[in-house]
Parts: sequence; structure tokens; C-alpha cells
Amino acid sequence: MKLNLKRPLVIFDLETTGISISTDRIVEMATIKVNVDGTEEIKTQRFNPTMPIPAEVSAIHGIFDEDVKDMPTFAEKAKEYAEYFKGCDFGGFNSNKFDFPMLVEEMLRANVEFETEGRKFVDVQRIFHQMEQRTLSAAYKFYCDKTLENAHSAEADTIATYEVLKAQLDRYEVLGNDMESLHKISGQANLVDLAGRIVLNDKGQEVFNFGKHKGKMVSYVFKNEPGYYQWMMDNDFSLDTKRKLTQIKMQGFGSK
Repeated sequence: MKLNLKRPLVIFDLETTGISISTDRIVEMATIKVNVDGTEEIKTQRFNPTMPIPAEVSAIHGIFDEDVKDMPTFAEKAKEYAEYFKGCDFGGFNSNKFDFPMLVEEMLRANVEFETEGRKFVDVQRIFHQMEQRTLSAAYKFYCDKTLENAHSAEADTIATYEVLKAQLDRYEVLGNDMESLHKISGQANLVDLAGRIVLNDKGQEVFNFGKHKGKMVSYVFKNEPGYYQWMMDNDFSLDTKRKLTQIKMQGFGSK
């Protein structure tokens, strides 16, 4: 089943120096931009992360310090990619929890404006786990009857993810082939920040989704425990989470 797109969809995958959104960096990004008319553009770019790639991480994705020492930094390419992604929705494999938050974090570190509001997100892994409970390699075999060669290569994983998504549309009529339906089943709709530290409850109120204040309204916590905001700002939370916290705090000031 062909995707029913109202605006371009970017399927992408990142290879990084590690799994911390706050402290690790992107070393490779591959994208397939699927335009509304069905045409596709593939781009792959490596980056100098300006920090050593741990040996155990290089062993997984096969990218070593020597491979990226002459590559541009992400900050040097950030404006170009922000423009390329303008007006696009996003998709990937485990992208809601890691890839997209990492991408946004790198944009913020580069001081490049990159709005997330109004975008739709489809996480092929989430669909797969809801339906079949497998890894990307198994998903590729299950849906496409192919063996995934060069797993953990960003481009191979990106192409496989897109092929799996198209096969999922063929297999599960209940999904719908538009971004609104895929966004909803990918579980991104109630997130306030990309890391999921703050979510919307069933009343549409912003509540904490972790720690001792889990389930409590953010505005209530800030009012009754003013130091909690500063504690979060001083600790290892993503820049996106801190930005959302500040927006909520400022809304509280405006309502007085």
C-alpha cells in the first residue's frame, strides 16, 4: 500500500558516539526523503563528532575516529539540514525515543532553530513491536523476506526501515496510510518533550512522567516546590526538555 502523504516524510537513522542524548554526538546520518508525489531522495552524511568514538561503539557501527576526522561537524551542516527538513514529517526505527530527540538536541547545540510542533512522527519499531515483537533484522526478514546485510550501517538500516514501513502498510489495513494514523500508533501524540519526561494526561495537562513527581502537573510542582525547576535545569536532562520546562514555567508567570 502506498503512503498517503500531505507533506514530505523523512525516514532517517543515526549512528552516534553512544546513547546519551545529552553528551553523545552524531557521527552519521542517512535519510530517505519521500516526497508527496512519491519520488525519493537518499542522503548519507558522516560528521566529525569532536569527541572520540568509544571502541565498543565503533565495533557496532564500524565507524572509527580516522573515518570522520576530516568530515564536517554537525554544527557546520545544521542549517542546511534544517532547511532540507522544513515542512517534513519524520519516521524511523526507535526514532521516537532516540534518533529524533538526538537530532533535535544537535540542532539546539548548533543554535539552529528547528521546530518540532505540528510535525507527525512514525516509529516503525513501535508498530512492529505492537504487532510482532522483533528487531529490525527480524522485521526486515518477516515483512520483506530479505536478509538485512550491513546491519548498523545507517544507510542500510534506513532503507530497510522504509521498506518495512511499506510492507506494514500492505499487511495491516488497520494502520491507515496517512501520517495522522501512523503518528498516533507510534505513540508520540501525548509527548510534551521528545524524551518523554513530560507528557499530556487525559485532560491535556502537562504532567511529569518520571521520578517522585510522576503523574503530577508540572505547574503544580513548580508552584509548590520552586527548586525542582532549577534542579532539572542543573542536571543531565536534554536541552529540549529544559526548553519545554522553561516554556511551562513562563506560562505560569503569564497567568498571574
